[in-house]
Amino acid sequence: MSSIDVKNMAGETVSTAELADSVYGIEPNIPVVHKVVVVQAASRRQGTHSTKNRAAVSGGGRKPFRQKGTGRARQGTIRAPQMKGGGVVFGPTPRSHARRANAKEVKLAMRSVLSGKLRDSELFLLDQLTFDAPSTKAARNVLKALGLDDKRVTLVVNDEDVQSYLSFRNLPNVLVIGETEANTEYLIDNGALLMPVEVAKYFEEVLA
Repeated sequence: MSSIDVKNMAGETVSTAELADSVYGIEPNIPVVHKVVVVQAASRRQGTHSTKNRAAVSGGGRKPFRQKGTGRARQGTIRAPQMKGGGVVFGPTPRSHARRANAKEVKLAMRSVLSGKLRDSELFLLDQLTFDAPSTKAARNVLKALGLDDKRVTLVVNDEDVQSYLSFRNLPNVLVIGETEANTEYLIDNGALLMPVEVAKYFEEVLA
């Protein structure tokens, strides 16, 4: 088991949590992490980029000027790619950029990231997050108490914790996600990973 201090919203250490080595104590598999991050980033691409080739642009139907006697190079159509307003050669067409990674690789990548965050002291656990009402000011004070106000933070909250989500979402250096939204890219792309203990235990259950 791996031990980590648990702090409250005032930045005080209140207890210690024991985290399973199978999720938080493995040797990170960097190639798998890289593969999964690339897959997830590529799958978000819309793939709606498009250009018109010479068959799709308007115009043409006759030669723009006579073949001989003008001193210019011969041209057969204004739709040719070398002409202004002509078609694009080998331009992008709508397609899917999606790639695939199997479920074992996805789980291994997330375990690798969580283990790396714990090893590098970039994982921070809270005993709980409680807000009577949404308050960005209170959320900023929590980060300041934890010494994370100058870092890019990914905060993982319980899916039903609406108050915490609304409190942190307007902070420019904070990404707030629900526990079921968490993926490898969100977990690794930060300088500090913050979550309540219950969310850390949730990851133990789903990634074991």
